[in-house]
This record gives sequence, structure tokens and C-alpha cells, in this order.
Amino acid sequence: MTLSLSTHRWTGWRLFGAIALAILAMSALILALTPDLAQGVRAVIRATARTSFTLFLLAFVASALAVLRPSPFTRSLVRERRYIGLAFAFSHFVHAVAIATYGHLAPEFWPGRTGLTNVPGTIGYVFILLLAATSFEKPARLIGPRNWKRLHLAGMWVIAAVFALSYVKRVPLNAWYLLPVAVLAAAVAVRVAGKRAMAARRPKTASRMPVSTDAA
Repeated sequence: MTLSLSTHRWTGWRLFGAIALAILAMSALILALTPDLAQGVRAVIRATARTSFTLFLLAFVASALAVLRPSPFTRSLVRERRYIGLAFAFSHFVHAVAIATYGHLAPEFWPGRTGLTNVPGTIGYVFILLLAATSFEKPARLIGPRNWKRLHLAGMWVIAAVFALSYVKRVPLNAWYLLPVAVLAAAVAVRVAGKRAMAARRPKTASRMPVSTDAA
């Protein structure tokens, strides 16, 4: 059987809804299985960080994978990238709610953080909101196609940088964080390779076009 996101009609808003429900169910299950509420919320923070990272990576490499490894699955990734991106935004919204809740349950949490440590995360959330808002037709039309492309290109790289910083700074405390750093580095390599492959194809396409001898 060919692997594709279209299987069982998991496309569009159905795909988004299925992912969102899975994230909520996962969070509820974690809270139900953790006796201490504060620790349960903290576990939800970690879990939603992972779901957000996974969904972001899928959206981040979708186009590049479709160029480098064309298949029904990679083409469906591109087709559903908008809904995967919105699911990422939803996952990170749940992540933010969990952080705010943990700050309420554990009053020592916020005083232990400085304004400087909150800057990358704040910038990341601003871009997530902008990308999510402009994933809809009216806001996208309002800013125009050129600005939309610039915003989404910059936003994806900023969010990738925020994830990288978040994981790299934890490596000295836990070497396991090298794994997501390596995965993100691989995703960056795939995206760059995909862009280069697309750029390499353009001259070939242009060279096949008939050259007109008519005077301008």
C-alpha cells in the first residue's frame, strides 16, 4: 500500500482536527496518570514540546522532500502543509497554556527566569501567531503574495533557530538533547538541499525553451 496522508481521508481540516484531538487526549491522559498536578502539567509541557517539534519539522521539510524524494507521501505532505502548520500552532498553544498553568501551580517558576531567557520564546510565539493568522485567505491577501512569502520564509527559519537554541542550551545538562539538535540539523540540510535542487532545475527548464530570433 502506498503511504499517503490522503489515506482514510485524513486531509484538510480533518487532518488538523485529528492531530488536535490527539494532542488534547495525550495531555489529558498524562494529567490523569500523574498523581501530582504540578508534575503532570510539567510533563504536558515536555510532551507538547515534542509534538510541536515533530509537526514543525514536517512543515519545514515538506517542499524539500517532495523535490528530493518525490512520492505520494511527500506530495501529500506539501498538499497538507498548511494544516500541519496550523496543528503545530495548536500544539504550541497547548504548550503555552501548560507553561502558564505550571507557573501558577509552582510560584517559584517565573522568578527563576529572567527577561532575557524569555526573549527567544516570545519571538518564536510572535512568528507562530503571524504564520497561523496568514495561513487564512483574507489575511494572506491583505499582505500580498510577496510579503506572505517573505514572512513565512523568515518565520520558519526564526522558529527553527528558537528550537535550536532551546535544545542546544540544555545539552550541558542532559546529553540526550543532542538528539533533537542532530534531527534539526538534518532537517536544515534537507531543506537547503531541496532549495538547491529546485534552483538547479530552473536553468535546465529555461534552456529547453525555444529562443526567439525576433527583434524586440
